[in-house]
Amino acid sequence: MLHGALEMPHAAAPLDACWNRIGTTGDGSCPRLAEHTRCLNCPVFEQAAAALLDRPLDEADGGDGADVTTDAAGVEPLTTHSALVFRIADEWLALPTTALRQVDDIRPIHSLPHRRNRVVLGLVNIRGALTVAASLGELLHLDRASSGKHASRGGRARMLVAAHQGESVAFPVDEVEGVLRFSAAALMPVPTTLAYASASHARGVLAWRDTTLGLLDTDRVFDALARSLR
Repeated sequence: MLHGALEMPHAAAPLDACWNRIGTTGDGSCPRLAEHTRCLNCPVFEQAAAALLDRPLDEADGGDGADVTTDAAGVEPLTTHSALVFRIADEWLALPTTALRQVDDIRPIHSLPHRRNRVVLGLVNIRGALTVAASLGELLHLDRASSGKHASRGGRARMLVAAHQGESVAFPVDEVEGVLRFSAAALMPVPTTLAYASASHARGVLAWRDTTLGLLDTDRVFDALARSLR
């Protein structure tokens, strides 16, 4: 976890995260606070945020969260996978656990000036690390106005922190159900009736309880996010 400096890929030196050291989340000794009151109003913070949002996202981690076991006879290899199940609006989705870094409480998201892309929400402080916050609902074109049927569940909104070759992104979601383990044979093709945006970001669908859920493809999600950051 980074506290004193934010490592910037493809840069000559790490970015000094002064807001955690001498700013409003540090000891408050920064002389700029007298003029700007908060680090969010300071041009140093704005420049750092712009650099973070403009960085390229690297290729995905290898692996897909598979565990190899053997069958009862100890001969045929059986592969199981795992994914975190969560809900956005009325859609149940799953993210491979290899991409998941943590599940956190919802935290304040700080929007940035001159950024009008609805997928990129802004920046959020995740345990001292400045992290891009993005909307999967906007990326997948989910209708958030249709989430009424889950109102009685009392689900708790959470923040998923996922990583792509060490680059972290936070995704606010409406509810987290837990980790689902499944075999490769259980993954079904994406139906043609699924909305295009969701289908183009999914590896397949899984039967789950009395419904189906879309298993997101980490590569496709982060590729789309990289385009949104440009």
